[in-house]
Amino acid sequence: MSGRLNGKKIIVTAAGQGIGKATAIAFYKEGAHVIATDLNSKTLADLNKDYPEIKVIELDSTDNNAILNFTKGLDTVDVLFNAVGFVHHGTILECEEKDWDFSSNVNVKSMYFMCKAILPLMVKQNSGSIINVSSCASSLKGFPNRFVYGTTKGAVIGLTKAIAADFVKHNIRCNSIAPGTVYSPSWQDRVNKSPDPIQAKKDFIARQPMGRLGTAEEIAAVALYLASDDATFTTGTTISVDGGISI
Repeated sequence: MSGRLNGKKIIVTAAGQGIGKATAIAFYKEGAHVIATDLNSKTLADLNKDYPEIKVIELDSTDNNAILNFTKGLDTVDVLFNAVGFVHHGTILECEEKDWDFSSNVNVKSMYFMCKAILPLMVKQNSGSIINVSSCASSLKGFPNRFVYGTTKGAVIGLTKAIAADFVKHNIRCNSIAPGTVYSPSWQDRVNKSPDPIQAKKDFIARQPMGRLGTAEEIAAVALYLASDDATFTTGTTISVDGGISI
């Protein structure tokens, strides 16, 4: 590796598996001091076992008090990578108020809490990069049976642009990544819970123009760019990494 992130202190949420885990590892391999957070202590322990130099902290990104207690111990943060997310299946008619509230809390409020807690440190140091994971199912494109997921991931794009506009004078960049369907434990879990897992897997692959799913490492590669000094002129944008599904 080239050491593109040497010395940078980075926080990665939802780092126990999938995109968050792949990104935490990619950041670490490029020389960053990574703090990996997740609600799942077991997946964090597995990450820490393989990469003992990555600091792991069990954290619920929807719990503002826990986040504030966590950030009290931080002096600087160069990069915040927000990867927390939940995929609800269904149309608006199949989205109850509890589903709306849960998806909003996980997909949007978690990023609001994390950004609000970390931004004062970035303002103080007059630099920083925030990277939020949105989705191609958002304001970019409508997908069947992704009503509240698409709504909340569209909100992530709006949140990202607003922060970018408000803090550009403080040398703080804020961007989002919009993945397509990515092979991950959460995707596999959704497939397994479907009435016909074999057909569900075929359907997911068939809707991707490239004929395959993306990998968490492919998303991490874009996150690495946005976290690095290569992207110092990039802010307020959403980069689609979706195998052409949003074309």
